[in-house]
Amino acid sequence: MLLLAIDTATSAITVALHDGERVLAECTTVDARGHGEYVAPGIAEVLTKAGRAAADVSAVVVGTGPGPYTGLRIGLVTARTFAFARGVPVFGVCSLDAMAHQAWLEDASGALGQSCVVATDARRKEVYWALYEISGRGVRRRSEPMVAKAAMIADEVRGLPVIGRGAVLYAESLGPRMGPLDVSAGALADLAARMLAAGQTLPEPEPMYLRRPDATPPPPRRPALP
Repeated sequence: MLLLAIDTATSAITVALHDGERVLAECTTVDARGHGEYVAPGIAEVLTKAGRAAADVSAVVVGTGPGPYTGLRIGLVTARTFAFARGVPVFGVCSLDAMAHQAWLEDASGALGQSCVVATDARRKEVYWALYEISGRGVRRRSEPMVAKAAMIADEVRGLPVIGRGAVLYAESLGPRMGPLDVSAGALADLAARMLAAGQTLPEPEPMYLRRPDATPPPPRRPALP
């Protein structure tokens, strides 16, 4: 298996190759506004680093967010287009799950055996967030991903360590930071590879937008009166 992983749900534009056992190559650029500029070069870079060709890729996995509309859409469209061109399957994995999985892989700040929050930047003083439990066996999500103002969830998550940029941006409302700030495509690929090896069926790459895009088309003009 050669799995191409892409995620653009956070400030990181991240791409990785995974052979089913380990990450062969990873490329990450942090730029909250540059998702469209870095995905294709990132794919080319990881293929070159790993000494592989596009024809060697047997499946694609993409982070499905939640995330801001434009950035998230770029990763999803790229993943679907690559998979269609190569005739390989494409899967979706929640980006918050990948971040929690990375904390488990790294055992960030002694994360094993505790509950935590993943909270990423949703702008407008809001976060995309979900609750998790991290144990020696892996990560289990305890709630569906949601979007809310950080101050509104402060009581619910009080005292829990926080994975993601929410811990930095809203330190006054959320708990202490642990683990990664953004998604790693290597962690996303590793999670997907483990799920496939366990015989799990990965979902379709459907985006979790959770709210309307910031930019919307103007309403149609009314015809001028005669």
